[in-house]
Amino acid sequence: MYILERGDVMGLCLFPSDGDIDGPDACFSYGGFAQFRRRLAHADGFDLDEMTGFGGDRPWAEVSTELEPFLNHPDDHSKNLSPEDCAAVLPKLDAIIGRWNSEPLDAGMGRHIEDAQQLSTVLRVCIHKNVDLCFG
Repeated sequence: MYILERGDVMGLCLFPSDGDIDGPDACFSYGGFAQFRRRLAHADGFDLDEMTGFGGDRPWAEVSTELEPFLNHPDDHSKNLSPEDCAAVLPKLDAIIGRWNSEPLDAGMGRHIEDAQQLSTVLRVCIHKNVDLCFG
């Protein structure tokens, strides 16, 4: 597990697998990561809690979303996302960021926008360098 600088809570960081320790990352507490993914799913028109693996029984095959590789990824430091998965997720993530930036902010939205922007930066590096996105 990774100790986050934000309040020293346990969580995870998403980062390019390029070995650059000074490169970009997107770090979350486990609770913050769960909230962030729920907000992304909601922005894409479905409830993450209804999905298989998140307490529900709705199969992922019933949902058409470019975010699926990211949203349906375990947050327990399992396999990485490929550069191809990153390239599939990025356009939808950027579209959601654009929508969120044009809407009035509600409680917690500012944090989600910052997290999404940081994740977008990390995905761009993964695509540019053709490296996996690590969950660590």
